[in-house]
Amino acid sequence: MTSDTHLAAVFEDERARLVALAHRMLGSRADAEDVVQEVWLRLVRHDPASIGNLPGWLTTVAARVCLDMLRARKHRPLPADEPDLPEFTVSEDVESPDDAAAANEAVGLALLVVLGALGPDERLAFVLHDIFAVPFKDIAEILGTSATAAKMMASRARRKVRGADRPNEGRQRQRQVVDAFLAAARNGDFEALLRVLDPQITWRSYTPGGVVVKIGATEVIAAAERGAHASVVARRVLVNGEPGIMTWSRTGAPLSVMACSVRGGRIVEVVALVDPRRLASMPTPPWRPAGTDD
Repeated sequence: MTSDTHLAAVFEDERARLVALAHRMLGSRADAEDVVQEVWLRLVRHDPASIGNLPGWLTTVAARVCLDMLRARKHRPLPADEPDLPEFTVSEDVESPDDAAAANEAVGLALLVVLGALGPDERLAFVLHDIFAVPFKDIAEILGTSATAAKMMASRARRKVRGADRPNEGRQRQRQVVDAFLAAARNGDFEALLRVLDPQITWRSYTPGGVVVKIGATEVIAAAERGAHASVVARRVLVNGEPGIMTWSRTGAPLSVMACSVRGGRIVEVVALVDPRRLASMPTPPWRPAGTDD
């Protein structure tokens, strides 16, 4: 493995996997891209003849860079008015033949929220083993611990994740459920809302004043009714690669964005950003007047 061209080709073959790993470790696509660039720089400075298993070497280096970044974050105080938000990415929801592949690559916000609450070592053990099938003996070497300890870390993390890592239903089914929710909300149809919301739904809103959590369909509906306003326009968009909802004022100012987790034909979890100031600084789909939404 001495050819620079061959080395670059193998690295490019591994790039998407490394980005996916770093994204789940760090919760930020931009940070994940930075990690992969750092891995490449370390690779070109390393003697390629000493690398027996290049994909495994790349995984180890990426994991160590991510772990260092997570540990540094843990000791970096956040401003009081800047809560540790998950990364929201919002785009138009346009059906395409690549829907299935895109859905497989999407990282749901519900999972990012739960992963963000894990300690750095737990997060690494869970992500590497449960998502990328890295053996515990290799994880132990990265963490500087035993395979038994690494296994216990992953087990603790698994209990905390509690199903947030389960994949959503197919994208078309997700669209149908999100559309049904929007229709029921527009019509003020309480019974229809109960049908589309899981009885134990968790609704987590990131607001300028902090994080607000509502649990249970009736509590979520009551809160939605209190916050409903005739001047709000809502339509379906993609949030972190999965069908969700965005709202605007009738003058076009973005108000909120909601990522919806759908299982069993119902919305089981919503992660929302309700912060017009933050939304105004984010790339988002253009506002459309009422009556032109999906």
